[in-house]
Amino acid sequence: KPAKFGVLLIRPLLEAFRDSFPPGVINVIYGRGRETVSALMASGKVDVFAFIGTHKAASDLKKLHPRPHRLRAALGLDAKNPGIVLPQVDLDNAVEEAVTGALSFNGQRCTALKILFVHEDVVEPFLDKFQRKLAALKPGMPWEPGVALTPLPEPGKVDYLDQLVADAKAKGAQVLNEGGGQSRGSFFYPALLYPVNHDMRVYHEEQFGPLVPVVPYRDLQTVIDYVLDSDYGQQLSLFGNDPATIGSLVDIFANQVGRINLNAQCQRGPDTYPFNGRKNSAEGTLSVHDALRVFSIRTLVATRFQEANKALISEIIRNRQSSFLTTDYIF
Repeated sequence: KPAKFGVLLIRPLLEAFRDSFPPGVINVIYGRGRETVSALMASGKVDVFAFIGTHKAASDLKKLHPRPHRLRAALGLDAKNPGIVLPQVDLDNAVEEAVTGALSFNGQRCTALKILFVHEDVVEPFLDKFQRKLAALKPGMPWEPGVALTPLPEPGKVDYLDQLVADAKAKGAQVLNEGGGQSRGSFFYPALLYPVNHDMRVYHEEQFGPLVPVVPYRDLQTVIDYVLDSDYGQQLSLFGNDPATIGSLVDIFANQVGRINLNAQCQRGPDTYPFNGRKNSAEGTLSVHDALRVFSIRTLVATRFQEANKALISEIIRNRQSSFLTTDYIF
């Protein structure tokens, strides 16, 4: 089923399907997800459910399947990916990656950096550099050259972001950048929120938009606790150059998220890399290799090691009496 917005963008993919598969192998269903996908799941004829969306929607759809033990799922779900800036750090690189990671595609990527934890020793220069980078981003329409900030596609998104900003400001945060949080129609100018704390909604909720919450910290345990307690576990980014600290944090977070990025933003790909997550952020692993595994159930033909059985199998293979039991492999 195509995505909710930008349905026409699927046309080149449909043409590739048409040219690559016999008629009827690939089918595309148009319509609202709850009307179309819900009916398909309730039919019990879906064997593999590949889905990108919220964990709540995925759970509701899986519950509709009458034979859940026969359903396999490959799910990419919600994320609240933190960027963690340590006191010993290449600050220019951290800011460059944080701006791109938080605001490319208006922050509307599951792999975007959704919250930044910056050590108190470097938070002031970090915020200063971040604001200058942000001010240099060009707003406009997607088809205009050099544009980095564009209108948001879905109705109601600006209102939701306004609510998060109002909640944060009421609880002590400020919008640091000039024009931050201002909107016109469906365009929302990015807001750099500071200082953010655990009482604010944006500390917990995936904003999926151009809001950049920054949390100052002194004790690294604050950041560790955030990751451990989070319902989400897709990715995180570590910015720093102290080997002992980085090595220790990798060990701590290795069982909390699916991917740890060192001095780089969170991101998807390339497809040779597994795309996965923990907790409410994913089920299964997405990549070309893993997709083939998910969509396949391996079958084994076995026998006892006896001369009669050896002769039986040899004759089947020699006379090509089975297309499955064969020594011919096609790659």
